[in-house]
Amino acid sequence: MASPPSPRLLCALLGDRLGALSARPLLRTAAPGRGNARVTCQATRTLSSLVDALFNRRSRDDSLENNPRRLRPGKVSPRLTVPSHIQRPPYVNSRQRPQMNDGPEIHDEKGIECMRASGKLAAQVLKFAGTLVNPGITTDEIDKAVHQMIIDNGAYPSPLGYCGFPKSVCTSVNECICHGIPDSRPLEDGDIINIDVTVYLNGYHGDTSATFLCGDVDDEAKKQELQLFAGISDMLVLPQVTKESLDKAISICAPGVEINRIGRTIQDHADKFKYGVVQQFVGHGVGKVFHAEPAVLHFRNNEKGRMILNQTFTIEPMLTIGSTNSTIWSDDWTAVTEDGSLSAQFEHTLLITEDGVEILTQC
Repeated sequence: MASPPSPRLLCALLGDRLGALSARPLLRTAAPGRGNARVTCQATRTLSSLVDALFNRRSRDDSLENNPRRLRPGKVSPRLTVPSHIQRPPYVNSRQRPQMNDGPEIHDEKGIECMRASGKLAAQVLKFAGTLVNPGITTDEIDKAVHQMIIDNGAYPSPLGYCGFPKSVCTSVNECICHGIPDSRPLEDGDIINIDVTVYLNGYHGDTSATFLCGDVDDEAKKQELQLFAGISDMLVLPQVTKESLDKAISICAPGVEINRIGRTIQDHADKFKYGVVQQFVGHGVGKVFHAEPAVLHFRNNEKGRMILNQTFTIEPMLTIGSTNSTIWSDDWTAVTEDGSLSAQFEHTLLITEDGVEILTQC
């Protein structure tokens, strides 16, 4: 994109840094697909858009009118309150748009312990939220339960009030890539949902997300997945591959490692299954501020920078079975795949240690 959009930064940062990045020539190879698979390389974002328009896996006839399962906005309930004694991030009730912090988040021993505490709480909240995923529950009900658990533990739900975001958690269903606003829509049997939890505890943010299956995946979705994985014995589905790409990226992290190896690792794994990697939204430094350097790109890139001892940042790949281009709803937040194809995301907050890396957001 030529210029950054209106504020909609949250669990996956879309900001000025990528606005500049998108103006540079990019060359990315991709594994050849079958049928309407994605094209094998792209030179620029403009070419990428053209390629997706011509070659994405899902038919252009799969429009909102022709597919009753396509996501639609629901009713958003009033913003929840937080007790006055709970510490709030600086951006809450601020009229200024939060900026991406220029430097990385590097911590002393006390800061590391605080990051471990916020990360552990975020992981516990996410695990609890996952138990709520069942047909019939609304994403608004999930938000209320998550909100209550966070404030019961003396923390602040980081998304609430960030650039005006009205809820305490992001709930991204089916074709929603990220930043879904919890609303009145009940989950349906066969849905997939990413729940993105960030807590602000004792002045530090812990950020994590996972994609959950709701009930049974419908026969059509199963058929689409099996067609993609013909000849692959494990028959991995989209959320599994996305989680694996995150795990593989985490495994290469250590002091001195080039950050661009993260994107290469994720892209290599996604290409094996002919999945697309969303480029618009990235991981980020996290700690005392919600979003800091570095911008962690999940696709092949030549960005400079190396991992630093005691640094914290997120990796949060978003993979799709079709187009990687997003459409933003009128709420200025909800990012959905332009062709309605499924998208999945997983995320961890990481600490770079002398021995390699520590996952802060796991129970």
